[in-house]
Amino acid sequence: MAARGLTAGMLTAIAAGTVRPAIFYKGEYEGGILRLWTGVGTVSWDGQSWTGGGQLLGISPLEESSGVHAVGFTVTLSGMPSALIAIALANVRQGKPGTLWLALYDATGALIADPYQLQDGRFDIAVIEDNGETCTISAQYESRLIDLERARERRYTHEDQQIDYPGDLGFEYVAALQDMQILWGGPAAAASPVTAPWGGASGGTDTVQP
Repeated sequence: MAARGLTAGMLTAIAAGTVRPAIFYKGEYEGGILRLWTGVGTVSWDGQSWTGGGQLLGISPLEESSGVHAVGFTVTLSGMPSALIAIALANVRQGKPGTLWLALYDATGALIADPYQLQDGRFDIAVIEDNGETCTISAQYESRLIDLERARERRYTHEDQQIDYPGDLGFEYVAALQDMQILWGGPAAAASPVTAPWGGASGGTDTVQP
């Protein structure tokens, strides 16, 4: 357990057999940062105030894997007024980070230092269910490992080369080479953009199309 980064206080609480867990959630949105936890009321942690969502805040089951593949999670807010739909749609942005922590409380209600980071990811999509009066907003996050499954849209072109190496001319003539015919040797070689290194001596004629 210690290898997971749990503090001595959290390890002691777990070993005692009785745990009082809570989940902390921080998500970045266009309008600012949302900090919630699964308890009731407002608590202070990490120098910030966290608003209690109680039973209205839901977290999807969290998975762990020994393989190298993306595992995401979902944060759900239920019982929200339907008027919040427009606000939610206006503020969500793909790629914004979200993080979950596991916190433990002692018998006196004090937070045991320090909550353990369960998962983090980047915002993918928001699923909204509306019954006319209230709505449920589910923010789905995907692991950064999802990038391993995305194709790399890079090209061997002059324009692509300028992204990483501005001013480099190594690929300047790549586009022109696509339809260029290069004649090697023979009488027609003199008309070729590239003259054979032996000065156009007589011989066969080859057409090279890269």
